[in-house]
Amino acid sequence: MAGFETYQEYQRIEECDEDSPPGEEDLLIHVPEGRGDPWHHIKNLDNFFTRIYHFHQKNGFACMVLSEFFELVQFLFVVTFTTFLFNCVEYDVLFANRVVNHTGQSLGPLDRNKVTLPDAILPSEQCTERIQGNSWIIFLLIMAAIFWVYRLVKMICNVLSYWEIRQFYIKALKIQMDELCNFTWQEVQVRLIHLQREHPMCVQKRELSELDIYHRILRFKNYTVAMINKSLLPVRLRVPFFGDMIFLTQGLKYNFEFILFWGPLSLFQNKWSLHPKYKRAANRQELAKQLSHIILLTGLVNLLLCPFVLVWQVLYAFFSYAEVIKREPGSLGARRWSLYGRLYLRHFNELDHELQGRMGRGYKPAAKYMNAFVSPLLAVLAKNVAFFSGSVFAVLIALTVYDEDVLTVQHILTAITVLGVVITITRSFIPDEHMVWCPEQLLQCVLAHIHYMPDHWKGNANKSETRDEVAQLFQYKAVFILEELLSPIITPFILIFPLRSKSLEIIDFFRNFTVDVAGVGDICSFAQMDIRRHGNPQWMSEGQTEASVYQQAENGKTELSLMHFTIKNPRWQPPQESSVFISHLKEKVHQDAQTGPSPQLLLSEAPLCTSLLSNESATGPDNLLASVLAHPVLTASGLPGRNRRFISPSSAASAAASVLASLSSSQQPHAGRSRSHTLLPSRHQQDGLMYFSDHTVGDSLSASDSKVLSQSHSALASEFASAEMSLHAIYMHEVHQQKTQHASGLFQAPVPMRDLSASSGPHTQSAQTVTLVSPASGRLGGWAEEEEEQGDEEEINSSPVPDQTSRGSS
Repeated sequence: MAGFETYQEYQRIEECDEDSPPGEEDLLIHVPEGRGDPWHHIKNLDNFFTRIYHFHQKNGFACMVLSEFFELVQFLFVVTFTTFLFNCVEYDVLFANRVVNHTGQSLGPLDRNKVTLPDAILPSEQCTERIQGNSWIIFLLIMAAIFWVYRLVKMICNVLSYWEIRQFYIKALKIQMDELCNFTWQEVQVRLIHLQREHPMCVQKRELSELDIYHRILRFKNYTVAMINKSLLPVRLRVPFFGDMIFLTQGLKYNFEFILFWGPLSLFQNKWSLHPKYKRAANRQELAKQLSHIILLTGLVNLLLCPFVLVWQVLYAFFSYAEVIKREPGSLGARRWSLYGRLYLRHFNELDHELQGRMGRGYKPAAKYMNAFVSPLLAVLAKNVAFFSGSVFAVLIALTVYDEDVLTVQHILTAITVLGVVITITRSFIPDEHMVWCPEQLLQCVLAHIHYMPDHWKGNANKSETRDEVAQLFQYKAVFILEELLSPIITPFILIFPLRSKSLEIIDFFRNFTVDVAGVGDICSFAQMDIRRHGNPQWMSEGQTEASVYQQAENGKTELSLMHFTIKNPRWQPPQESSVFISHLKEKVHQDAQTGPSPQLLLSEAPLCTSLLSNESATGPDNLLASVLAHPVLTASGLPGRNRRFISPSSAASAAASVLASLSSSQQPHAGRSRSHTLLPSRHQQDGLMYFSDHTVGDSLSASDSKVLSQSHSALASEFASAEMSLHAIYMHEVHQQKTQHASGLFQAPVPMRDLSASSGPHTQSAQTVTLVSPASGRLGGWAEEEEEQGDEEEINSSPVPDQTSRGSS
């Protein structure tokens, strides 16, 4: 009975007609009498599946309730503490601008003039009088109180919702709260699909697929990713002295979603259905004007609320980052994936935790690439500023150690703090003397994890323009904070001026790229990953797609998203067009693997490759990826393998194909072993396929990887699945570059391997410069390794290795 009461809001069969996706109103559902399952029909599956996902990702009921509670406490603290600082502190006393004379027989002459903290705090009566005498403060406090009460009511509703989801996990999915952290999302998803067969949560479909669940959780997110992929959002701003800039903040993204998806005047009439009038081409001009007026109204409201939001942003940023900046000034120089970068690099149908894991793996390679660009002039200035600041700082520290009374001198602590910050900031501009200049290799390492790269980055990794474009995806934390602080000011103007001019394009986008899926509702057509409708012939879908240029997804997003989803969800059965594409990919991989190096050779090179890529903590999957990335360098540079024989040069595409083909052939179902992910179909396919054989794992895991063996099978399988997706991303980009070069007539014959027999000795060999670029090799870019004798280390550090990209084709 208690369970039925908990889920009584879901037992609403009579509301099925009202809330069903369009076209499903006449569906008859047989409900057995006496069934008391409260999850038999759920009114809003989008919201329900989203709450189930967030409940899993946020680690259950207790963590979610505590997070909600402390958000309320934080808001109350910021408002109360700020009001106290502005109205209840006597700063003349605190700064010793006014003498305070304490009277008392027990106090000495020095103690009578000593300022204590209570001396600087006004009495409660005087503090209250100050607050009451300032009408502006009273108005802000009333606004804050209203907002806090709203958040309190919302928190209570959320807690009730969390409790319902908790009961669902325990009673329906049979997952106890103390075991929740041991389940991956894929395992929870399997139980959801199995539950649908016994207790239909969705009345429009008898069987739920993994893609159905993803579509409901990511319905609006897929639209956003598609609009960014088609360059419809965000708005690009031309700033004097800075050129074109992409401005996208949390506040601006919130306004986009409010206008398009869930606001009272949005394009959707409910969570799963686009309003019918937006599906008719005859009304496009009228609807564009209507949308333009809605955007204008939203911009004016933002302009009206700008002062309040700006004050909150400044206060929150100050309380959040002031202590961190004082403790670690260099943290502002750290980088993070920008909001635009996360949406630009996101696959269709990619959940938050999948994106976060992928961006986390790509963080170090991206940071190494960005740090490889150093301004020589700025480095000279930084060294001298650091020297002068360090000298003064050292003297002050020495005086303080000698006599602590130095600290009582006015502003001495301020000077020490400022000097420490200056030293930390300037040292961040001084390059590492052991850094090797190989931007093409670093950018390819980044590509292996982020999966997307514009074509014009090919061969231009050493240029500042490429670096600036990467910086839009991978920005400084200081830039992120500054953008969020300026967001309340800039957002209204973006809404009022640039975005309104795109109203007609937005209306056309939703009309052209919205499809109605039975049992799911209206979704973005790109989210179906339909090769026939949205494939790109330049991305291995030639002859399989009917898409025009307008319908094609940019940068191979349809093909790469299909690969990613299939790898992450091996039980999903793709439609016919997708199966044909996957089969074609499998054939192409096996063809290219015939000319590639053997997997045994690649695995034997793993230690050298991880050293070359500066990946000290590489695991088994990382070793596979490092071998593929670095193998073209080792073969083209003439370094011998373990068999002491020189190998003909090969591209990253052939190396990736060799590993992928090996993984495909080794995927045999074994009893008692973990099932994992695979993209390439196998004749032995059952519920799931072995992603790797024991031989593969044994070869790829070194002695230092014993910690990996102690992990769960699902965690290890997830790592290998990520490595497989990285290999496919590299392979797809290489093949795409080859097709592009063929189309432009730039395809050339391979550069012959240099003769090593003429070398007179090891020093002569290492001193030679190796030119690596060949369009026929299909690599993302070339680089040359130039090694000097150990005695010439200073010369190497002072003269960076020149980029050989332009010389490779000569």
